[in-house]
Amino acid sequence: MSFRERPAAKSLPEAAEALGIPPRSIVKTLVVKRSDDSCLFALVPGDRAISWPKLRALVGVNRLQLAPPDLAHAATGYERGTIVPVGSTNDLPIFADESIVGERIAMGAGAHRYSMFVDADAIIASYGAVVADITKPLDAD
Repeated sequence: MSFRERPAAKSLPEAAEALGIPPRSIVKTLVVKRSDDSCLFALVPGDRAISWPKLRALVGVNRLQLAPPDLAHAATGYERGTIVPVGSTNDLPIFADESIVGERIAMGAGAHRYSMFVDADAIIASYGAVVADITKPLDAD
């Protein structure tokens, strides 16, 4: 695991360019809320989006949505844009998209303008993440 400071970025492609990596190598750690207000992490490559039907089927629920910023902060201790499973104040279940397996990825690092580089397999193994196809291309409906 290593950390790198980077200039402020207005978009994921801009952050990827600053880090010298493709957008797919930046993995977004999204906090997803169930209908009972419990949360989970979804690890999504930068060039993809959550497929809500796939994730709902995997989790076994009828409703999921992105957690609002206040709930995400309460669940993790991190502000949006800095969220990472490492050091989260709560041990949330992790669902990782299968496309990150075997990859070296960049993630939030707990503070703005920093990125953490880690082997995805280490995060998956360390946290017992469920690996599955949970995404779709950004431009897919």
